[in-house]
Amino acid sequence: MLNGMLWMTRSGCQWRELPERYGKWQGVYTRFRKWRDEGILEKLFRVLSADADMENLSIDSTSIKVHQSANGSKKGINQKRSAVHVAD
Repeated sequence: MLNGMLWMTRSGCQWRELPERYGKWQGVYTRFRKWRDEGILEKLFRVLSADADMENLSIDSTSIKVHQSANGSKKGINQKRSAVHVAD
């Protein structure tokens, strides 16, 4: 069940989309709510993070450029700007 809870937090999906290999989503959700309300999850993660192995810790700072059309900008404005830059 804990693996199911961790999968849910990583994926951001709805509970109903929990893969069957973690058990019935209703059971995992009920246990998650109980552990959350009783502070068990917070205590569990505090205990685990207190003894974390930082020797092999790495941080990834990858950045990805997004195409102009993917960020919701208007097509006409961007096309005019692109044409000006190409002409220069």
